[in-house]
Amino acid sequence: MKGEMNHDKNDFDSRAKDWDLDPEKKKRAEIAAGAIMNKVQPSKECTAFEYGCGTGLVSFFLQPFLKRIVMADSSRGMLEVVRSKIEKTSVMNMTAIEIDLTKSDPPEEQFDIIYTLLAMHHVSDVPEVLRKFHSMLRTGGHLCIADLDKEDGSFHGEGFSGHHGFDREELESKAERAGFINVEFQTIDRVVREHGGKGKREYPLFLMTCSSE
Repeated sequence: MKGEMNHDKNDFDSRAKDWDLDPEKKKRAEIAAGAIMNKVQPSKECTAFEYGCGTGLVSFFLQPFLKRIVMADSSRGMLEVVRSKIEKTSVMNMTAIEIDLTKSDPPEEQFDIIYTLLAMHHVSDVPEVLRKFHSMLRTGGHLCIADLDKEDGSFHGEGFSGHHGFDREELESKAERAGFINVEFQTIDRVVREHGGKGKREYPLFLMTCSSE
């Protein structure tokens, strides 16, 4: 998530104020939100939890269609930005909290939907966080994880201590061991990055959806 490891947390804190200036980030968040809507088809009575929310880009796209959204991150810089956006837009159904589920107990509140975008590859203990997600969902609730397919480490480059994307079968097994059923994957986008003189490279972005029993 935005800040599971200390150097990641400091990096996200410093980048928070300029995060929304990147049109590609906004476009990616809109694509992820649309894919979640199409797959889950939530009602206006649904409550949701976004983990690793950053500046809340995905949640602000979903906000008109949900009853309540709790956005969570461990980067205080990101949370400052998202709280400012909530205040400026005067939305009444969004709130932001600071939490790292690798270190803290999950919220007591239960939700209909939990979603993440490019957050889980920053999470040190994925099985533990998946178990906590399962405990936070109502029966029949949905988990939606949008993240990178397994890659060679070039996406972040040297010094990154998180996961280099995910093998879909391995992530499916982790989700099932955490108690989830009906695990499905779809490719929803491709992240394009420049690599100096080596040119551009595309990294597939998947959406994994599953439900709690």
